[in-house]
Amino acid sequence: MNLIIDIGNTSTKLALSKGAMIVKQERISSPDNDMIGRFTGNQPPESAIVSSVSHDPSGLVSYLKTICGRVHRLTWQSLYPFGIDYETPETLGVDRLAAAAGAWVHHQHSDLLVIDAGSALTIDHITGGKYRGGSISPGLSMRYRALHEYTGRLPLVTTGKDFSFPGKSTKDAIAGGVIMGMVYEINEYIRTFEERHNNHVTMITGGDSEIICSLTEKKILRYPDLVTDGLIYLLDTNA
Repeated sequence: MNLIIDIGNTSTKLALSKGAMIVKQERISSPDNDMIGRFTGNQPPESAIVSSVSHDPSGLVSYLKTICGRVHRLTWQSLYPFGIDYETPETLGVDRLAAAAGAWVHHQHSDLLVIDAGSALTIDHITGGKYRGGSISPGLSMRYRALHEYTGRLPLVTTGKDFSFPGKSTKDAIAGGVIMGMVYEINEYIRTFEERHNNHVTMITGGDSEIICSLTEKKILRYPDLVTDGLIYLLDTNA
């Protein structure tokens, strides 16, 4: 059994995998040694991979080395199934590279547009066997908070599918503006990508992927565990 640890901006996702199959998953606020032990149970994992975009996981990696045979900390210098065509790879979030690897696992022979609708909205291009970069903008919750915190009277709205568009209330106007604004943004990214690439596949992952995917006009394949899929592959490649 292998242990996958994906430390994000707002939470940490733990997974146990057997081969390419995910057999157990859990989302926690932050990882600690006791919590990892409770998650893995009586049988220590054979291998582990750690991806972090929020803090230095060196202490966690050191602990894992005491219970696992092989441990890999994901960085931009890890082995990937594609080249990295990016001017500052040392600043590139490894979660974006993991999602790109997961997309490659599912569709190896296509030009890939990978959308991650989480704390931030990231859109990445993998074409011609290389990771080409992409874009970063605020995610849904960040857009909601910005409207609330930088205005005097607008309420804090949370993500939901039920809203009128055009909005018939302030709450609906905010929800429609935030959600449909992101949908139109993604639609245009996909349209531009499809114009430039014939053999194209668009995928989406992340906590807000379900609501976004249900509203876009373009075909998008939703993979809720795309980052985990990529980390499973990268663990086997690197560890």
